Amino acid sequence: MKKLLLSTLLSSLAMAAMAEYPEKPITIVVPFAAGGPTDKVARDLADVLRQKIGQTVIVENVGGAGGTLGAAKVAKASPDGYTLLLHHIGMATSPALYRNMPYKTLEDFEYLGMVNEVPMTVVGRPSLPAANFAELQKWLEANKGKINLANAGLGAASHLCGLLFQQSMKIDMTTVPYKGTAPAMNDLLGGQVDIMCDQTTNTTGQIEAGKIKAYAVTTVKRLTTPTLAKLPTMDEAGIKGFNIAIWHGLYAPKGTPKPAVDKINTALRAALKDPEFIKREEALGAVVVTDNRLSPAEHKKFVEAEINKWGPVIKAAGQYAD
Repeated sequence: MKKLLLSTLLSSLAMAAMAEYPEKPITIVVPFAAGGPTDKVARDLADVLRQKIGQTVIVENVGGAGGTLGAAKVAKASPDGYTLLLHHIGMATSPALYRNMPYKTLEDFEYLGMVNEVPMTVVGRPSLPAANFAELQKWLEANKGKINLANAGLGAASHLCGLLFQQSMKIDMTTVPYKGTAPAMNDLLGGQVDIMCDQTTNTTGQIEAGKIKAYAVTTVKRLTTPTLAKLPTMDEAGIKGFNIAIWHGLYAPKGTPKPAVDKINTALRAALKDPEFIKREEALGAVVVTDNRLSPAEHKKFVEAEINKWGPVIKAAGQYAD
């Protein structure tokens, strides 16, 4: 009887504590270095979440190992709602890329909701002779074995898009990995590499300035931003079924109490309706999520589907990390 009373009392105290949540600052861990696209999304989100949830929200960068170090830190954190993770598509591709994962993607987190999707663009060095996607296809066919495809490193958005691009075009290219987007883009600008497939957050400014050539977008619908609206989708260009966007989602350690999960999800939904946040995301070329993936359950279903989509692509390429 005493054990039952004690258990009931502890449960009541826990619920009371959650009723006051959050009572202290919340930390959003970004599993990449400061200054990158995911870091930018996290800081914009933190700004508006502060207003919606009524507490300080801090961004902490924990980079390394393709995002797995930061994700592992959150997976092992206290499940109290005060340590969250903002991660991109790497949440779904890491299980195939890394043989020794320090966490289980579908088991070690509470899913809190999707945030945004960032389209990608197929771009080329300024001296590439192809003026449009049809001419690019002909150039790729004519230069098999000589094409250099840049990416920002194993597991980066540009790496994943490049894998899918090669498989869809049925043309093997020499993959040139860099330690980040900036050096990859610098070599594309300088003509040391031929093509790259990367996020609009990284390519739009260079396209606007006329410093690189743009051939297509990777989403099923054309983009509406003035600079990119004229670009065809890969599907329109004849590469049927090609669809990739780099999405971001919010997570908490497994076991985080439901009241905290619900409060974070409610605050996230409000944040994604905030006009200033929407404006900031649109400036990055990103699209704020408004569909059912805002719910924790549908968010998790989506990530599971992405794991099943990317596993075979990465396996076929044979590109792994220990």
